[in-house]
Amino acid sequence: MTSGRANAWSNFSYGSHINTPNGCLLNAEGSRLIFFERCKKSPKNNAKIFTHIFYTNHLGEPAGYKYTRKTRTEEAWKEWNALQELGWTEVSHNFG
Repeated sequence: MTSGRANAWSNFSYGSHINTPNGCLLNAEGSRLIFFERCKKSPKNNAKIFTHIFYTNHLGEPAGYKYTRKTRTEEAWKEWNALQELGWTEVSHNFG
């Protein structure tokens, strides 16, 4: 016999209110920039994150597109944190 409480808990979707990594990280050398962006078409209970990787110019601005990949939110957070531990810094860029 299961309780209604367990069923109520399962109605909540994991990750629906979890923040997602959103922004840009620049490597210490200033040669790579990674832009993290939530995929607008992914459901809230299973958010996916696009990571767009760019080459940069001498000012640390995007100068060439390298590639894009799509990952789960948890994997994107792991990458975000690991990159910051390696010396990547958050910078502001407006991508449209």
